[in-house]
Amino acid sequence: MDQAKILDIIPTPDKCTYTSCYCEENVWKLCELVKDRSPNKMSYCYCVFISNENKQIPLFYQKSSASPDGVVVWDYHVICIYNDDDTSLVYDLDTKLPFPCDFSEYTAKGIRPNLTLKKQYHRKFRVIPGSEFLSIFASDRSHMLDANKQWLSEPPSYPCIQTSDSTNNIHDFISMDPAKGVGSVLDFEGLVHKFSKKPKS
Repeated sequence: MDQAKILDIIPTPDKCTYTSCYCEENVWKLCELVKDRSPNKMSYCYCVFISNENKQIPLFYQKSSASPDGVVVWDYHVICIYNDDDTSLVYDLDTKLPFPCDFSEYTAKGIRPNLTLKKQYHRKFRVIPGSEFLSIFASDRSHMLDANKQWLSEPPSYPCIQTSDSTNNIHDFISMDPAKGVGSVLDFEGLVHKFSKKPKS
């Protein structure tokens, strides 16, 4: 599929549902948008949670950073990847890179190989099919409350995302323990291998 047609599925950032510091819900809303607009394309959509055992993951070209390289150390971050036979695109509403961004460009600039970082900052990636993420993910947003039950960042105006089985399972998604949660937990090389496109001969 050419990129113009993909852009018809997911709109420009200003027309996407976005709440700062709620990246998991922003991606959930992106997946919901694809399901509503083009359900036949859902098999190409993936939700990717990025974290590690230390809950310290550097990402670059992030809008919230004032540094030249846009580096921020998050406890976790979530992106959406659209991956069909011809195209691999990253949708990240918090990046200074294009929206969408070619997967190779995003990994080279926005993530960067783990080898360039101290071991404590090595990132892992929980990759979940978009349809599975929509049907299973739930959050009561309690992880965004401080010790005094005050919001660390104002929550979205729409109701919490819940399922018939759970009101809160976000920690299973943030965890990079392969024995927990859904999807596949990959290292940087595994992520690149899964989503990179080889040049056509």
